[in-house]
Amino acid sequence: MGMPAQAYAGKECVCQYRKGICDQSCVRDMLETPFYMACLKLKGRRCLVVGGGDVGLEKVEGLLACDADVTLVAPRAVPALEQLAAEGSIDFLQRPYETADLDGHLIAIAATDDTDVNIGVFNDAEARAMLVNVVDVPPLCNFILPAVVRTGPLAVAISTAGASPALAKRMKREIAELFGEPYADLAVMLNDVRGWAKGTLPTYQDRKEFFESIVNGDPDPIALLRAGDVAGVRDLIAAAQRSVPVL
Repeated sequence: MGMPAQAYAGKECVCQYRKGICDQSCVRDMLETPFYMACLKLKGRRCLVVGGGDVGLEKVEGLLACDADVTLVAPRAVPALEQLAAEGSIDFLQRPYETADLDGHLIAIAATDDTDVNIGVFNDAEARAMLVNVVDVPPLCNFILPAVVRTGPLAVAISTAGASPALAKRMKREIAELFGEPYADLAVMLNDVRGWAKGTLPTYQDRKEFFESIVNGDPDPIALLRAGDVAGVRDLIAAAQRSVPVL
C-alpha cells in the first residue's frame, strides 16, 4: 500500500498546490472537487501498474476485467501476479520503475510502498497529460477509482471523493444486494430489442418512451424476473412492440 495522503502532513508538499510544507489542504479540498464521471473503454488499451504487492494485484485484476492490455513494473511480485505473467495475461517488467515505462500507455497506477517512486510516477504522468492514480493518495491522482458493483452488463460506481473507502465498500455491498441479477437480465432483454426500436421508431423521444413503458410497466418487469417469470417479461416487451402505431 502506498503512503496515505494524511501521512504527508508536516512534510514537504508534493501535490499540485506546492505549499512547501504539507498542510493537508489538498485532502480537505478533495471533498469539494466536482469529478467528471465517465466509463472508459479499455479493451486493447495499454495500462501500466507500478507495484507488485496485493494492492497492485487488485488494480491489475480490475484492468484485466475490462480487457485492458496490462503492463506490470516491479522488482518483485506476489505469486498471483507472477502466475498472470507466466500465463501471458500481463507483461511483467521485473525491475524498478523508469519514466520511459509510461510510453504508449493511457493510464498509470502507482501502488508501491515507496513514496518517492509513487511521486515520480505521478509527476512523470502529469507531464505527459496522462491519467494517473496513486493508490490511497487522492491529491496525487487526476482520476480516482470508485468502488464498482458489476452484474452482467450493469456496472454501478460508488465514490466518496476519497473521503472514506470503507464507506464506499459498505455501499457497494448494499447496492449489490439491491440491484442484482434481475436488473442485469432485464438489461440484456432490452438490449435485444434495441435494433428493432432503432429501425421502427423514428425519433429519440419515441424510443425513450417505448423503453420507459417497459421498464416502468405494469406488471413490473423486475418483480416478474425476481419471481422467475422470464416469459412474462417477454410478453410485456412484445405488448409494447404491438402498441407502436404502424406508419
